[in-house]
Amino acid sequence: MEDRNRRRGRYLALDELRGLVFISMVLYHGMWDLVYMFGYEIAWYEGTAGYVWQQSICWCFILLSGFCWAFGRNKYRHAGLVFGAGVLVTLVTCLFLPEDRVVFGVLTFLGTAAFLTTLLQPLLSRCRPAPGLIASIILFVFTRNVNVGFLGFEEWRLLKLPEGLYDNFVTAFLGFPPGDFYSTDYFSLIPWLFLFLSGYFLYRCVMCPQKEEPLHFLKRGRAPALRWIGQRSLLLYLLHQPALYVLLHLWAWYFDK
Repeated sequence: MEDRNRRRGRYLALDELRGLVFISMVLYHGMWDLVYMFGYEIAWYEGTAGYVWQQSICWCFILLSGFCWAFGRNKYRHAGLVFGAGVLVTLVTCLFLPEDRVVFGVLTFLGTAAFLTTLLQPLLSRCRPAPGLIASIILFVFTRNVNVGFLGFEEWRLLKLPEGLYDNFVTAFLGFPPGDFYSTDYFSLIPWLFLFLSGYFLYRCVMCPQKEEPLHFLKRGRAPALRWIGQRSLLLYLLHQPALYVLLHLWAWYFDK
């Protein structure tokens, strides 16, 4: 199997990294369910440690998605598939779990980012990789706090943005949610598109034109189980939260009976 993947040019190490991040995400979501759906008090999870854990997952997923954008064959089809999966998550949660609904979640964002990157590829390809990477990182840092009304990064708030920007559903999609907007998983176009583009430009930076295959070391696989998960991450993403919900209900029923 590994030899066949190598011949096809698949970067097995990236699949394995995606699988590792996916496992981290499942564990995080399992903890989230315990705290916010089953009422367990886990102080460290609700504090800085839990926040850093959550951010490490979404940063890795988005950077990796931008890095891997170039590997896709039918890019518009892939973008539409991921976006459609995000819409499905929104519909299901709004119908069955409205108090924990997902609106403009990570799948919706990743599908949109992949679509825009494909659409803008003729323009992006004219940008030099290193300046593009630096500019994308700077834009991400400066716009990280737009969801809460400021330019800046985390505790650093550089400039308060006009309240008129935060108006409706469309502005929420862009990154400017109104006061009554609510989602348990929210990834707006700004600032996260700039992190996706950081991955896109990082890939171009490491693709040294002097070497025939500069990323050959990424074709070596060492963890088949992680690779299997990484190659099926979209389907497993759609299944993992219902599976967690059922398992935790069974766990609670068994220990509380």
